[in-house]
Amino acid sequence: QVKQATNQIVMNCADIDIITASYAPEGDEEVHATGFNYQNEDEKVTLSFPSTLQKGTGTLKIDFVGELNDKMKGFYRSKYTTPTGDTRYAAVTQFEATDARRAFPCWDEPAIKATFDISLVVPKDRVALSNMNVIDRKPYPDDENLVEVKFARTPIMSTYLVAFVVGEYDFVEARSLDGVLVRVYTPVGKAEQGKFALEVAAKTLPFYKDYFNVPYPLPKIDLIAIADFAAGAMENWGLVTYRETALLIDPKNSCSSSRQWVALVVGHELAHQWFGNLVTMEWWTHLWLNEGFASWIEYLCVDHCFPEYDIWTQFVSADYTRAQELDALDNSHPIEVSVGHPSEVDEIFDAISYSKGASVIRMLHDYIGDEDFRKGMNLYLTKFQQKNAATEDLWESLEKASGKPIAAVMNTWTKQMGFPLIYVKAEQQEDDKVLKLVQKKFCASGPYTGEDFPMWMVPISICTSDDPTCAKMQILMDKPELTLVLKDIKPDQWVKLNLGTVGFYRTQYSPDMLESLIPAIKDLSLPPVDRLGLQNDLFSLARAGIISTVEVLKVMEAFVNEPNYTVWSDLSCNLGILSTLLSHTDFYDEIQVFVKDVFSPIGERLGWDPKPGEGHLDALLRGLVLGKLGKAGHKATLEEARRRFKDHVEGKHILSADLRSPVYVTILKHGDSTTLDTMLKLHKQADMQEEKNRIERVLGAISQPELIQKVLTFALSEEVRPQDTVSVIGGVAGGSKQGRKAAWKFVRDNWEELYNRYQGGFLISRLIKLTVDGFANDKMAAEVKAFFESHPAPSAERTVQQCCENILLNAAWLKRDAENIHQYFLQRKAPPALV
Repeated sequence: QVKQATNQIVMNCADIDIITASYAPEGDEEVHATGFNYQNEDEKVTLSFPSTLQKGTGTLKIDFVGELNDKMKGFYRSKYTTPTGDTRYAAVTQFEATDARRAFPCWDEPAIKATFDISLVVPKDRVALSNMNVIDRKPYPDDENLVEVKFARTPIMSTYLVAFVVGEYDFVEARSLDGVLVRVYTPVGKAEQGKFALEVAAKTLPFYKDYFNVPYPLPKIDLIAIADFAAGAMENWGLVTYRETALLIDPKNSCSSSRQWVALVVGHELAHQWFGNLVTMEWWTHLWLNEGFASWIEYLCVDHCFPEYDIWTQFVSADYTRAQELDALDNSHPIEVSVGHPSEVDEIFDAISYSKGASVIRMLHDYIGDEDFRKGMNLYLTKFQQKNAATEDLWESLEKASGKPIAAVMNTWTKQMGFPLIYVKAEQQEDDKVLKLVQKKFCASGPYTGEDFPMWMVPISICTSDDPTCAKMQILMDKPELTLVLKDIKPDQWVKLNLGTVGFYRTQYSPDMLESLIPAIKDLSLPPVDRLGLQNDLFSLARAGIISTVEVLKVMEAFVNEPNYTVWSDLSCNLGILSTLLSHTDFYDEIQVFVKDVFSPIGERLGWDPKPGEGHLDALLRGLVLGKLGKAGHKATLEEARRRFKDHVEGKHILSADLRSPVYVTILKHGDSTTLDTMLKLHKQADMQEEKNRIERVLGAISQPELIQKVLTFALSEEVRPQDTVSVIGGVAGGSKQGRKAAWKFVRDNWEELYNRYQGGFLISRLIKLTVDGFANDKMAAEVKAFFESHPAPSAERTVQQCCENILLNAAWLKRDAENIHQYFLQRKAPPALV
């Protein structure tokens, strides 16, 4: 549509050469463009016409040539090996956020929606897929080896969701209860491995249809495994692309955590078919709406399909605490970030948009209640279907449905960065407890001292030992201080805030309130998610220097009877952080002793082999505990791991998938060059990407300097897919003190190659974070800062600032607490004094 007379048309275009272009006004002669002016910096092209194009509609025709690139973005080629060992290429797309313009000239912004008629001319022995179903397939006139495949017209949609794939694939298919044809495409010969995802997808579509009360809008949906893929998966409408490890499950060789990962990713991408594809964000500023929402509802969906995963407890450890860790930094950002240039978009695909976004939606869902929440979602989806929406539009729909002040509450969570720390103390007045609550911004660097006083509207729930699973009181805290009276609470009853760890805040209890909660951890009367939240809050308060780390170590010892996988997983994470910190001291061995003490009772209870009646979570727990004990050098665990590894390699007794990671990491950590060679051989022989990744992630555990170099060189070799190099280097950096230094030097020495490989994508941010986050002295922070000043990486600027901040925080933590921690470890080992 020409809205006003002009002799120029400006569109997005990147790495494309236009041969001819013409514009034909409806019912009139076509006019040929006489000039093409490319603005490469802005990824635009201006077509100039010899005469003025008048107002009205017409057809723009462009004949152009583009490149099938190797950048994992735009229209690119993906390398794979056939079952007979030949190297071949598939052609695939990845357009989000701003790369459709690498495949065809277009107006490449989410709000500029159109319908798409796609035809592909492809070799006749290849599979060709796009967003819609095939409506015609005919021989191509000029070459008998080619066919022309024509797809149905798409609904009105954004360019970043267009997709096409050409390659060799097998598939499995099913119809969901609501009649949608679902297919999972796998590498040739691996159709079997698509069954698990197929089952999840076929169950999930009707779940969402029912939840939103809006049917799935297309006739079919394909889920396809792509060999080279930068992200985890991409929600292209009707043709969802995945990394192989996010889609393929082999009943014999896949571990429990992979199944869970596949279920979550499938749930996430299918949620986008409604939330993102049918209703699309107005502009990238609202990206969090898409991602935060899908990251929340993927859990709802997995909980529906697999209640035995106890997935909501895992949410707290995987998303909620991760988001709080990042959001406590001065270099965090609000959930909503104004985005200008395309290079700024990649930067916000981070834990704030996804994990904090999901956490505040979980809090909102809890505050509104499920019924009104669904009502509001349906209002929103029906009102904006096939259109674009902004954050405010969602609040308005939810406000209408619930009658609560949604916008006012939520703006405090999405428009300002950070979150509150709520300090609480209690006073007994006869039969009542009077609670005094004070909120202040929580900072990783210690008590908040800013001039302004940021304030949140915080939904607070409170429970007592009377009934730890039920809220005794719920209230919206909309001012800095609040006094509450809890009626009929005996002096010996404890009080806990943030039931279910749903509110996005941390809690600091007065010493006596905390003291009364410790027994509830020991006797498990506090629910798992609350035990986890309590421990995590304390750990981060210690990290911020608000309490002493020794206090937390004492609380950690109260978890001796802990049966819950997720609680252990979070505890393990925090001990890992502390362990990395103390690798900068000369008493690193002491924390290994502490880890062995904390983990060996549960290790003994679990043993090595699954017992009858065990489920998914027991398998995850066993892997976690044995890996932790093995890495720390627990003698019996190390011996058993070596024995089982030998049997595995000799083919006498293949390790179950769930035991592989813990065994591999144990034998590498305490291994030599022969061990490393054996692992590399297993890597080469592995047919499944999951097994290759499993090995790649643990290679960094090896500790001899020359072997560390060997692993780093391997990371950049042909043996490792480009998207996986990052986790090999990250594994080295996280594996040991020597590894950390070597990995950072390796990244600097190979910066050009790494940067060219990942430039502009979020993998560069991940690489930087994994490599430098573990350092702990001011000099290193300065070195990192200086390196990136002379080697700028625009899409990772914020990551670099966050990393430097983390290094300085680690240094301060060491200075402050190292000596106390050391004394505590020594006194734990000392024989009790004779009286």
